[in-house]
Amino acid sequence: MMDETEFWELIDGSRETAEGDPEEQADLLVDRLLALDPEMVLDFARHFEARYNRAYTWDLWAAAWVLLDGASDDAFDFFRCWLIGQGREVYEGGVHDPDSLADLLDDFDEEFDGDAEELGYAADEAYEQLTGTVAPDLGIPPAPPEPVGTPVDFENERALAERLPRLWERFKDGRD
Repeated sequence: MMDETEFWELIDGSRETAEGDPEEQADLLVDRLLALDPEMVLDFARHFEARYNRAYTWDLWAAAWVLLDGASDDAFDFFRCWLIGQGREVYEGGVHDPDSLADLLDDFDEEFDGDAEELGYAADEAYEQLTGTVAPDLGIPPAPPEPVGTPVDFENERALAERLPRLWERFKDGRD
């Protein structure tokens, strides 16, 4: 069984070696997962998926919207993968209080940051390379059909600024 600490060590180690490049981090993560047995890779996938599902909230989507200057369904999916890839402190802080990302993120460049689609596939890719088969169902509860929390009108700048005052103050300059 892989515990939470081991999960975050794999995430942190791959991010640090990749120097924050999400695609490079995904490649390194696949390499590191290939050193494990298939059951451990599935454990990693369960940890990842559970955190991915937990980050499905309206407030976090609003944060992604502010940071990325707009975030479609897919963009929010890739943002949640990126958030996990930032490590435990940023992930937990962001899920607990999305406005705290204003303090937790050193820098944010929407050209490079906020999109780590490939990270979401790392465990599947490693499992397939190890076993020659597609990963089975992980047996964890599915994501909720709708984001958790109170919906927010992303087009309403005042609503975003009220919901995420620090994040808005720090990152709104990327807007027109």
